[in-house]
Amino acid sequence: MSSKQVWVTRDFLRCSGCRMCEISCSLSHEGRIWPEASRVRVFMYAPGIEFPHLCAQCHDYPCVEACPTKPKALSVDEKTGAVIVNREKCISCGNCIRACPGHVPFLHPKDNKATICDLCNGDPQCVKICREAGFDCLNVVKYDKGQGEALNYRVYARHPKAIAEGLTELMFGEKMEV
Repeated sequence: MSSKQVWVTRDFLRCSGCRMCEISCSLSHEGRIWPEASRVRVFMYAPGIEFPHLCAQCHDYPCVEACPTKPKALSVDEKTGAVIVNREKCISCGNCIRACPGHVPFLHPKDNKATICDLCNGDPQCVKICREAGFDCLNVVKYDKGQGEALNYRVYARHPKAIAEGLTELMFGEKMEV
């Protein structure tokens, strides 16, 4: 595997909740606006607490390890480090979803196969539109595989509810269950 990888960081406080990232992703992958099939999801657990949620590209790839098919339906792209799904091999078991610390993979509404951010071959469209709009919530970072633990990407590899609770406390000064 290549030592260089791409990673999408998120500045949760800069997210406006515009959902342009969802639209851009679904247009790029599905050819139409279809937020339910977008590889990036914007969650809103409370008004004003909106944030994008997508694959954190964990260095140990628990979703890939959890795939029971032989050969595996999930693999890692050597160029970008993104998780790639072979839809023909996927048996829709959901093991990848349960293994992911952020519960990011989902079963696609059309074919019921695992769906995960593929980083658009190293040029994530969600990041482009977010930057173009001036929100700069999503950013691409290139890093060496050896730095994986130094970069705290596991901050993003959490369940959306846990992220929302942390944002609520940060923004409103009170711990609040969402």
